Amino acid sequence: MIKVFSSILFFALFLNLQAQNDAKYCSESKIKLYNKTLTLYKTSYYSDTTINITYYKLNLFIDYNSKFLKGVTTIKLKPSLDAINNFYLDFYSDFNIDSVVTSNIRLSFSKTISNKLIIYLNKSYPKDTEIAIDIHYHGTPNSNGGIGGSFVFEKTQAQNPVIWTLSQPYGARDWFPCKDTPSDKADSSDVWITADSFFVSVSNGILNEVVNNHDGTKTYKWKNSYPIANYLISLAMSNYFIYETKYEYDKNKFLPIIHYIYPENFQSYKDILDLTPDMMKIFSNKFGEYPFIKEKYGHAEFGFSGGMEHQTCTSIGVISEDVIAHELAHQWFGDKVTCRDWHHIWLNEGFATYITNIYFEEKYGKEKFAERINSMMTSAKLSSGSIYVQNIDSDTAIFNYNRTYNKGATVLHMLRGILGDEIFYKTLKEYLNDPKLAYSTATTEDFQKIAERVSGMNLKYFFDEWIYGENYPKYIFKWNYYINENDKYTITINLSQKPNTNPQYFIMPIKIRVTTTAGITNLNLFNDKPEQQWDFEIDGLPINVEFDPDNWILKDVEIQNLTSFKKETPLEFLLFQNYPNPFNPNTFIKYQIPAQCKIVLKIYDILGKEITTLINDIQQPGNYVIEFNAEKFNLSSGVYYYKLSTDFFTETKKMMLIK
Repeated sequence: MIKVFSSILFFALFLNLQAQNDAKYCSESKIKLYNKTLTLYKTSYYSDTTINITYYKLNLFIDYNSKFLKGVTTIKLKPSLDAINNFYLDFYSDFNIDSVVTSNIRLSFSKTISNKLIIYLNKSYPKDTEIAIDIHYHGTPNSNGGIGGSFVFEKTQAQNPVIWTLSQPYGARDWFPCKDTPSDKADSSDVWITADSFFVSVSNGILNEVVNNHDGTKTYKWKNSYPIANYLISLAMSNYFIYETKYEYDKNKFLPIIHYIYPENFQSYKDILDLTPDMMKIFSNKFGEYPFIKEKYGHAEFGFSGGMEHQTCTSIGVISEDVIAHELAHQWFGDKVTCRDWHHIWLNEGFATYITNIYFEEKYGKEKFAERINSMMTSAKLSSGSIYVQNIDSDTAIFNYNRTYNKGATVLHMLRGILGDEIFYKTLKEYLNDPKLAYSTATTEDFQKIAERVSGMNLKYFFDEWIYGENYPKYIFKWNYYINENDKYTITINLSQKPNTNPQYFIMPIKIRVTTTAGITNLNLFNDKPEQQWDFEIDGLPINVEFDPDNWILKDVEIQNLTSFKKETPLEFLLFQNYPNPFNPNTFIKYQIPAQCKIVLKIYDILGKEITTLINDIQQPGNYVIEFNAEKFNLSSGVYYYKLSTDFFTETKKMMLIK
């Protein structure tokens, strides 16, 4: 789900984070909603564990002008313990309860100031016996109007009435009695909406019937046949323009994609909405068939400054490619498999954020993907605390943008780097299709077990430090080389970490890329100590060594001078060919000196005009690498020269800049 930054802290990141509007809108807007529900409910997350919900039916009459709702909610449930004779539901206490009925028997009930509805059964019911309860109620739903209400009456910019709901995390109780936790999914649901004929009323699943009541009202009957978390049950109502397209998921088999858009906005949004089938194809190819293939997918425009992944019909207030992709990704990650509780919300939001980046990777290529990963990691570094939400009564903890969304997404990116693409995508598919998790709920430990089973790896260290730990590694990286007794090159790599608290240091596999005169060598290290050193024999003279060159790890890296740890003294003066060559705009110039002397290193153009002096200093014996950036001097494409001069040695080499 989906922010307009108000903090100066984020201003410097604005350009980089434009590509991440999906997560920004989701995060800030959900926090606004949570602030309101938190005030009302405080620590009211815990639900009645003595019952399991199997079905919800909401039969609602809604009057816009008086902001009035009259409803009958039918709930089917089964006791999870033997011989229960009462239970409670979460329900907004300002509603008037007209009656509670089971099998034509009126039941006693009571309300609490903490928004609990206690129902006293007519007898004791044994475990797993299905009980059907009808709760008749009326009143004004909890709504502040505008952004941040669970049940909102407002107007569009064209001054047309609109009604919508957004129940995550604790807002479902604001408009229907329920067990207000994602851990207890109903097997199916119905939402029947009666309102003025002006309204086109939208909800989950398939529209079975529209009834003209011949009294100025219509009833829309929506049927959802898949398991659903209570917070994903929704309604959205206005004078929508209905725009239907389709997605061909098999030969001559089509999923309807239905968009319910304010009439005045449709032409502006049509081209963006038309991206949905292509997104559906990319996600289906990557993660398996759309989870609700027997029903529909679509969007219902509403007044919330972001999007909400309501099952089979996203409610959307910011219509952009990012937001559409993010909310569609949730249909797999968040709706099909739902976090069991809000401690593990990264399984919803971190996954949807990373899956959105995968969409951009598939559609626009690796370069675009790399830009988005850089932006994601920049945000993730600003997070504090563990990804596992310690306090689910915090106004910012559950939907924290930096931590839940971007650091959570970065965890998936790092796991992909460890597993490789084939195993990574196989892991996600098995997670979605595991019999215990599919159309049900999951914890971090459930996902970890799947990843370990598919990969054959022990990943406890990874999940312990990245989900339950804090911060990220800050490495000090050094490298050197020498000629060994076999007259071959040995490269020495020294890696240490600055101290952390939890964990004290990070354990991670790390990729190193060594460029030599003989080509490129890729090394795989396993860093499991606060300081380690490795020696590798390689072919060719080392030119450059890159730490995590493809940016798989959330990290800071301090690369220290090559003379900062012990190495053998070179036996002669040498000036090496720059690397890369041709270059644009950066290249590295490497040289070695066998004795203390004054070094002058200059760059010239093809006519012999000096461009800059890179070195003019007395240096100790050793190996040196210096970086040259052509952009600083506004150089055009062409041939340039670099010249190394000492009292004992002079050499000039050619290099080529190609823009």
